[in-house]
Amino acid sequence: MERDLIAQARTWLAEDPDPETRDELAKLIDAGDLAELSTRFAGTLQFGTAGLRGEIGAGPMRMNRTVVIRAAAGLAAYLKKQGTPSGDGTAGTVVIGYDARHKSADFALDTAAVMVGAGLKAVLLPRPLPTPVLAFAIRHLGAVAGVEVTASHNPPRDNGYKVYLGDGSQIVPPADAGIAAEIAAIASLNDVPRPSEGWEVLREEDVVDAYLARTDAVLTDGSARDIRVVYTPMHGVGRSVLTAAFARAGFPEPVVVAEQAEPDPDFPTVAFPNPEEPGAMDLSFATARAAAEAGDAPDIIIANDPDADRCAVAVPDPDNIEGWRMLRGDEVGALLAEHLVHKNARGSFATTIVSSSLLSRIAAGAPGTSYEETLTGFKWLARVDGLRYAYEEALGYCVDPEGVRDKDGITAALLVAELAAELKQSDRTLSDLLDDLAVEHGLHATDQLSVRVEDLSLIASAMRRLREAPPVVLAELHVVSAEDLSKGTESLPPTDGLRYALAGDEAGTVSGARVIVRPSGTEPKLKCYLEVVVPVASAAALGDARRHADEVLAGIKTD
Repeated sequence: MERDLIAQARTWLAEDPDPETRDELAKLIDAGDLAELSTRFAGTLQFGTAGLRGEIGAGPMRMNRTVVIRAAAGLAAYLKKQGTPSGDGTAGTVVIGYDARHKSADFALDTAAVMVGAGLKAVLLPRPLPTPVLAFAIRHLGAVAGVEVTASHNPPRDNGYKVYLGDGSQIVPPADAGIAAEIAAIASLNDVPRPSEGWEVLREEDVVDAYLARTDAVLTDGSARDIRVVYTPMHGVGRSVLTAAFARAGFPEPVVVAEQAEPDPDFPTVAFPNPEEPGAMDLSFATARAAAEAGDAPDIIIANDPDADRCAVAVPDPDNIEGWRMLRGDEVGALLAEHLVHKNARGSFATTIVSSSLLSRIAAGAPGTSYEETLTGFKWLARVDGLRYAYEEALGYCVDPEGVRDKDGITAALLVAELAAELKQSDRTLSDLLDDLAVEHGLHATDQLSVRVEDLSLIASAMRRLREAPPVVLAELHVVSAEDLSKGTESLPPTDGLRYALAGDEAGTVSGARVIVRPSGTEPKLKCYLEVVVPVASAAALGDARRHADEVLAGIKTD
């Protein structure tokens, strides 16, 4: 067994084109570190609908150039079998983007070389850019596929590989299995042609300027622009594009959080580069307080995650010790939906099974709109027929599906700024509009319970126990239905998840509740998504309604 493991590692070492990971692996072999080698060679990173994502390092269970070259070769083989060459005999185009993480540029260049070697046309974005720019470029250039090298908001040690097809949306089954099969069929890296040239590097005006021009479609001509914004790109790649979009639209220049303004793959000021994580927004709050003390108080805070496909929003809150409150993704999702309805948007409004049901209430009251619900992820949301607007609770919003058929933290930020500016004209705020929605539709309070694990088997065993013995009462509310989503439903394909519907209470203080339990698709977490709906008689009753909703959510969490 020991001999086989060392032999496997030496075979991998002989093919590794990266001096850094070669050196890393050679030291593990020389040290006879069987425990670490066993971890690195316990299998291979699995290619799925989320592409690839994992820790950077040597070996098939890590993200490295060998794994990426194999993935690119598998994708190229899949595309060619799908008949990607165009009718005029020229090869189909694959657009490749990347963020500022460790190895992202290397992985992007390797992908370009593999595509050219396979007879496809490869075009690289000109520099590290937001994921939405890549998603836009696929449709803008008429490409057959796109690749974005990013691990989004994962820890600094991670990187990832996200694949889009020609409609500009992320892959779904069976494309993932087809690509994975082509990857598995690659016997040796020596069988993968990788020329040292032949790809095109796009010019800024070919893609960034075109994307910025497309953002004009998001806003209404002549709408309000007087809004003061504090902005953080969270050490990622969003700053230059967002500030250019704000300038183009006529908004005042955002106050950028200086400590997080420049791309930095080590994300030195945050434990996790995710606006949802505790502490991640502390510097934004401090910057906002400093601006207020200088006499230029901001109206809102906007944050992107490192690849700028997500958008977080914070609003002033005198009752909070920071002076600010982060809005939940469901709250921003409802605000944007209400704003679009006010702008006479028509079409399908969509969200996922783990997001708030408030969107269904908003869509039901809007002429010309319908409501759709999908599995988690924009790979599903983007495929809704007649899509006009989509969001998911994890801070993802698609406000211009004709331009970017994926979540887009730049255009979402523009629309949030427009809404906040319009409300400001009437001496109102985003919080005031949320209050209006609660009075009209009931308070839809949401929360999450997440359990991060080192041993992934703990997640599987927890899901098995819940399937064998589903809860019957949570927070004194009776569970009226328990669905095992792995069996699929009339409207949803199978997924590893459980959905519980809870009845309201006899006193009528809760009209209903819902719990979804599922493993995270990108992190070693078991996630529980909670929603409680509390009727609200008037604006004066909102305080009591929120306190009661918090109590019920806390009870569900405890149970």
